[in-house]
Amino acid sequence: MVEMTLDNFQQVIVEESKNKLILVAFWAEQVPESIELKDKLAAKLSAAGEHVLLASVDCQAQQQVAMQFGIQGLPTAVLVKDGQPIDGLSGPQGDEAIDEFLAKHLPKEQDTLLAQARQALADDNPSEAFAAIAKAHQLDSERADIKLTLIDVYIQTGKTAEAEQLLATIKMVDQDSYYQSLKAKLELAAQAANSPELQALEQEVTQDPGNVELQHKLAAQYSQVNRHEDALALLFSLAQKDRSDVASKDLLLDVLKALPDGDPLVNTYRRKLYTLMY
Repeated sequence: MVEMTLDNFQQVIVEESKNKLILVAFWAEQVPESIELKDKLAAKLSAAGEHVLLASVDCQAQQQVAMQFGIQGLPTAVLVKDGQPIDGLSGPQGDEAIDEFLAKHLPKEQDTLLAQARQALADDNPSEAFAAIAKAHQLDSERADIKLTLIDVYIQTGKTAEAEQLLATIKMVDQDSYYQSLKAKLELAAQAANSPELQALEQEVTQDPGNVELQHKLAAQYSQVNRHEDALALLFSLAQKDRSDVASKDLLLDVLKALPDGDPLVNTYRRKLYTLMY
């Protein structure tokens, strides 16, 4: 919490409010309700420092600052953005009323998760992006921006069927340039997942089903084009046939490591591998 004075008024209200919201709580020792409101706001904003700066004004010591805001009664709190008041609270406030007020202006959890997912994608970390955007989608499964980011993650992690299914739910009004780029990505991913080279390798395996080295090569190719489930199924079948086949087990574990955190395939095949070993 910042104690507001005439000396820092320009810095906080004019400059700092360009970067984040400033919530100014006005209080006076002789008005206990104003101190109570200030303390409640401090407690509720303790984890929101990235988005809101709480400033307090002692109206007895800083009368000129209070006059700048035209404060006529306490308790009062004023929300400032870009140097201008945009909302406020006046009079004694219960927890529910304060929560409702803050909810109007603070980003929702899904907004924070969406931002995290987009940053993770920008950093070429689809695994981290998947964990964030999957949770955001659980919180709000109807928002188009969340859906589109999840589709992007699905494509990058090889879940083309899930991506295609979710893409079909995007309404016409939300089919922007991002949607169009994802549609093109999905088409390219589908082509790569069934390329002539891959089909030729599958044909070789069919003609020589006992060639484990060839099947390892096919599993690696599946993994490279994000057909992870096909790769895992193939490798597990090899490990199941020959429990001493360490190479197939190791390759299977490598494929699992490449999957994003929270992918259901990881738990499914870890369980299968565990039952096979014990």
